[in-house]
Amino acid sequence: MKYLRLLYIQVLLAIVLGVLAGIFFPGIAPAGKIISEKFIDLIKMVIVPIIFLTIVLGIAGAGDMKKVGRVGGKGLLYFEIVTTFALLIGVAVAYLIKPGAGVDLSAVQMNDKAATYIQKGGSLNWVDFFTHIIPSNVFKAFAEGDILQVLFFSILFGIALTRLGAFGQTIIVSFEKYSKVMFGIMKIVMHLAPIGAFGGMAYTIGTFGSDVLLSLGKLMITFYVTVFLFIAVVLNGIARWYGFSLWKLLRYIKEEIFIALGASSSEPVLPNIMQKLEAAGCNKNVVGLIIPTGYSFNLDGTTIYLSMCTIFLAQASNVQLSVGELLAIIGILMLTSKGAAGVTGSGFIVLASTLAAVKVIPTIGLALLIGIDRFMSEARTITNLIGNTVAAVVIARSEKAVNEEQYRQVVEQRIYVQQKGTLVEKEIES
Repeated sequence: MKYLRLLYIQVLLAIVLGVLAGIFFPGIAPAGKIISEKFIDLIKMVIVPIIFLTIVLGIAGAGDMKKVGRVGGKGLLYFEIVTTFALLIGVAVAYLIKPGAGVDLSAVQMNDKAATYIQKGGSLNWVDFFTHIIPSNVFKAFAEGDILQVLFFSILFGIALTRLGAFGQTIIVSFEKYSKVMFGIMKIVMHLAPIGAFGGMAYTIGTFGSDVLLSLGKLMITFYVTVFLFIAVVLNGIARWYGFSLWKLLRYIKEEIFIALGASSSEPVLPNIMQKLEAAGCNKNVVGLIIPTGYSFNLDGTTIYLSMCTIFLAQASNVQLSVGELLAIIGILMLTSKGAAGVTGSGFIVLASTLAAVKVIPTIGLALLIGIDRFMSEARTITNLIGNTVAAVVIARSEKAVNEEQYRQVVEQRIYVQQKGTLVEKEIES
């Protein structure tokens, strides 16, 4: 019974119950959707102020603006290199396995949801997207939860606060107190994670059922295998190069992985991941800069999804892409994949905008993907989460900003355990 007190066990059980409820009682889907959406709303309620306070305190705490620039520059370079690997892997596996071969699009009918995404994607101007990063009204950016605009303002605020010197210390102290309050609210909300996970799974299974899984099973299996290989080969290789065990790190954050799986979003665990990395000896300022930024620019799972689905739709439409067209798709995806976090509707709108830019792949195929998008979302979310966690540890190690002894004790020897959301010391067993 003691294991039932662990949050990740509760979430795992809720996921199983949600799947069973969706199968045997599909009528529960509307209620499940409301439950899931309200849980996500609770998260969104505090995620923007947490990101703002974390970025500001990360910059102000570093003190040296050269260090901030160096850490930020390393982070962006790392994000670009790793997401490019993810993109190329997605394209390569799609060509190797050919999940779209044999899929008949002739019977696919456009539905309202797919049509809406296509319309938004076709009208999405990527020059406007990047100029949109600069908010015309910062209060509007906070109210609408525009993460990229909040990031931009937070960086400027942190730099300005640093330049105030000793005069700005009172603001920093106040922000640290506000930050603790926000993290406290998040801990309260996280107790509802099992309910949110149940609602999300009941809605997904109850709405789409098992038929859609069978019809597009090859694409789903290919995608899941690809993200697993990306984690096991690419991220594991990076971890080994920087001298830490990926598998021990994943065991350390297993609770957050299950919560993200149930919520189909990595936002609920952003504060938890930051706290755990800090408890593991990673420098607070580095973690505070890398994790929130990675949520917008280091979307490994989303990048694999976009590249694989683009090639899938080309195969399903019997479109033979030339080398030039393939290189153009890769170039476009390198740009559009960075915008997934800043666009309402996320991956689907970005995918639609990519197809609109390429102009050689019919967009009708998006109606086929609507049904399985939710099932693929879980794998995207977990991969994004793991990728950002690894990135924070890598950048911290490259900056020699990790207490190695503390990291070994907390992550590798598990001297610390989590009780009711708080890390407490455990006696070492002889």
